Amino acid sequence: MALVERRIGLLFAFFLGLLAVAAVRAGYLATVKGDGLASAATSQQIATQPVPARRGSIVDRHDTPLATSEPADDVSATPYLVKDPVKSGERLAPLLGKTPAEVTRQLARRDTGFVYLARRVPAETADKIRALGIEGIDLTPGSLRTYPRGMLASQVVGAVGIDGDGLFGLEYSQDRLLSGVDGERRTVFDGGREAIDVQDVKKAVPGRQLRLTLDAELQQRTEEVLQGVGEAYRPKGASAIVMDPRDGDVLAMANWPRIDPASPGSAPSWALQNRAVGFTYEPGSTFKAFTVAGALEEQEVTPRTTFNLPPQIQVADRTIGEAHERGWLTLDTAGILAQSSNVGTIMIGKRLGDRRFDRWVRAFGFGRPTGIDLPGEERGMVLPVDRYSGSSMGNLPIGQGELVTPIQMASAYSAIANGGILREPRIVDAVDGRAVPMKPGRRVISSRTAAEVRAMLEGVFAPGGTASEVSIPGYALAGKTGTANKIDPATGAYSEERYVASFVGMAPAAHPQLLVSILVDEPQGAIYGGEVAAPAFEKIAAFALPYLRIAPR
Repeated sequence: MALVERRIGLLFAFFLGLLAVAAVRAGYLATVKGDGLASAATSQQIATQPVPARRGSIVDRHDTPLATSEPADDVSATPYLVKDPVKSGERLAPLLGKTPAEVTRQLARRDTGFVYLARRVPAETADKIRALGIEGIDLTPGSLRTYPRGMLASQVVGAVGIDGDGLFGLEYSQDRLLSGVDGERRTVFDGGREAIDVQDVKKAVPGRQLRLTLDAELQQRTEEVLQGVGEAYRPKGASAIVMDPRDGDVLAMANWPRIDPASPGSAPSWALQNRAVGFTYEPGSTFKAFTVAGALEEQEVTPRTTFNLPPQIQVADRTIGEAHERGWLTLDTAGILAQSSNVGTIMIGKRLGDRRFDRWVRAFGFGRPTGIDLPGEERGMVLPVDRYSGSSMGNLPIGQGELVTPIQMASAYSAIANGGILREPRIVDAVDGRAVPMKPGRRVISSRTAAEVRAMLEGVFAPGGTASEVSIPGYALAGKTGTANKIDPATGAYSEERYVASFVGMAPAAHPQLLVSILVDEPQGAIYGGEVAAPAFEKIAAFALPYLRIAPR
């Protein structure tokens, strides 16, 4: 009997000891490990994930989509949860556009707990992957950026990276407006990891829509013409700007070569540049119109003021001649501009003098950004008067020694086209349907001077003018050719082989409603603006004038 009681006592003591150990363990878990265990339990029962905001679209002035977003998912895997990597790889591969071996290799990894199988998979394909129900395969909501018009206006519109951030163009500069604000979704799971409750604790705010001033059809035609220039002359690059000079709206902005915004990495980095705003060059003869405009405004010349022009002119230590050899010649101001006389323009510039010349150059907006809503705009370079040399007034009036951008040149010529008012060029017309206010312009020259310059620029298309072979039946045209040597970086002197050919034209000449600027960097086989760039103006304007319903005279 005593033995039985002793055994019962020992058994009781044993269980009492176990109970004490359990109590100590419970207390330890509750006090020391409590927060960590509670957090682990919560993480297994409750999951939060971001809900990406839908990126805002970019459309042209007629609401034609240029960039849109559609639902897409990122497909990832937790390799150690995938029970049969080989079979799973065979099922997933056709949907991911990969080989079974590739997918199996990713699923069989044991050196990581996370691996991306694919990014930005379209919703239809993502639904098929989800329906497979493979354990360890996760889909994270996102969106896929698409460009319905392909390469159209690609350097202007830009592109986004794999994470949806803007890389260049408007996609980059307007990323804050386009990207919106991501939301947050909370999912509660039961013990079997089945979702029992899903709530959007923070609503995603979609990005805003940008409506541009561009016209997709006019943009398409402009790019086709520029493509022809590229194929014919194989330049380093080319750009074209089409504007409504009355309000500064950019109707087309094209660059060659074009790039694919859906695959920007396939293009060289220099091709991503929007040359229309980011390329600086010495303008050459297209600059002469501003020298003449300043002299007219200062009443130093009239359109009929005559000059007896020698074959060459000496300015300090420089001897400057014409693009083509000639003898003595008498021309009036209008003839000097029409025939692009270097000697005559320098004589007009010398009447202005260096300080007044500098003031007019800056008045037309050169030396500072135009303010257009595009990234990467350069300011150009205008030499301060106190840095002029003795020969500066021999090269500056004819467009050498200063740097401009194509958009500066188009903007400055628009002031001549619209009666003397310089306006900030516009590319963004509205945000979420709300019009972007047009900034007031400022008067640069009188309407009379502007009309006189336009009339003189008509002579560029007349017999003897530098673009005499260009014409559009029914329309009077005004414009200016430009051919400028580039600096040879090896010697620091002007190259005899590398040129920039350009042209700026407007129509109808009396009251322009269309302005087209063409720039071709280092054309091969021909160098003159009248031969390389002016025909491109003719082709673009011949399409644009009737397309925009601009009546012939």
